[in-house]
Amino acid sequence: MAEDEVLTTARGKGVELGCQPIGQGGGAALAVLAAAIGARAVVEIGTGAGVGSVWLLRGMRPDGVLTTIDVEPEHHRAARETIAEAGIASNRVRLISGEALDVLPRLTDGAYDLVFCDADKREYPGYLEQALRLLRPGGVVAFDNALWHDRVADPTQRDEDTTAVRELGRAVREDERLTSTR
Repeated sequence: MAEDEVLTTARGKGVELGCQPIGQGGGAALAVLAAAIGARAVVEIGTGAGVGSVWLLRGMRPDGVLTTIDVEPEHHRAARETIAEAGIASNRVRLISGEALDVLPRLTDGAYDLVFCDADKREYPGYLEQALRLLRPGGVVAFDNALWHDRVADPTQRDEDTTAVRELGRAVREDERLTSTR
C-alpha cells in the first residue's frame, strides 16, 4: 500500500507537532492486520496527527469505530483534520483526551478487536496489561517500535525507553495467552 497525499501531509503535521508518525511500512501493516481480522472496534494509544488512525480506519470494516487516545489536544485537532481530509466519516472516530493509563480502565472489557500502542514507551508494560483486558478472544495487540531502533538487542543500551521496550518483549514472550511475532 502506498502512502497518499493525505498521509504525507499528516506526516509533516506530526513532525511539526513533535511526534514521530508511524512509517509507511508500519502503517500498511496496521491496515492489513485490521482487514485480516475484520476489525470493527480498535483502540489506538497515541493519536499524533492521525497517520496511524487513517491507516487503521482504512483497514477496518466500513462500520468500524476507532477509539484513539492522546494527552495533547493539538494532536487531536490535527488528527480530526487528517481524518476529514481522508474522507472518513467523523462518527467512525472517538477521540479521547487524557493519559492512556487513566483512560484505558474506563473502556469495556473484551470489546475490541485490535489495540495499537504508539505512545510513551515507558508505559508499554501498562498498555499491554490493559490491552489484554480490552481485547476479545483472538484479538491483536500491536506495539510500534518493538525493536526500538535496534536498541533492544544491544545490552549496553540501558535508557528508560529501551529498558521498557525490552521488558515488554520479555513479558509478551513469557505470557502463555499470547502468540508473539517477535
